[in-house]
Amino acid sequence: MEKKIKLKIRKGDLVKVIAGDSKGQQGKVTEIIAEKNRAVVEGVNLISKHTKPNAANPNGGIVKKEAAIHISNLALVDPKTGETTRVGRKKNDAGKLVRVAKKSGEEIK
Repeated sequence: MEKKIKLKIRKGDLVKVIAGDSKGQQGKVTEIIAEKNRAVVEGVNLISKHTKPNAANPNGGIVKKEAAIHISNLALVDPKTGETTRVGRKKNDAGKLVRVAKKSGEEIK
C-alpha cells in the first residue's frame, strides 16, 4: 500500500506553472489527482484531442483540452502580493490548522 501524500495545492487555488512547456502561465486548479501527484489547471497544458462525431459533438474534430500537470511544476500564487510562494501551516485564532503563504504570512482561503 502506498503512503498518501499531503498535497499543498488544492482545488480552487490560483497557481503559476514554474517548469515545463506551459512555464509562466497562471490558472485556477480545477481538479487534483492525488494518487498521481497531478493537477488539472484551467487554460494550462492544453492538448489536442481527436474526437469522433457523437450526440454532443455532431461534427467531431479536434478539441483543445487541459491535461494534468505534475504538482512539482506548480507554485501557489500569494493572495497578497501576486508572486509565487511556498505553503506553510499555522494554527489560527480558533485553534484550527490553516494554510499560509510563506512570503507574506497571509492565510490562504
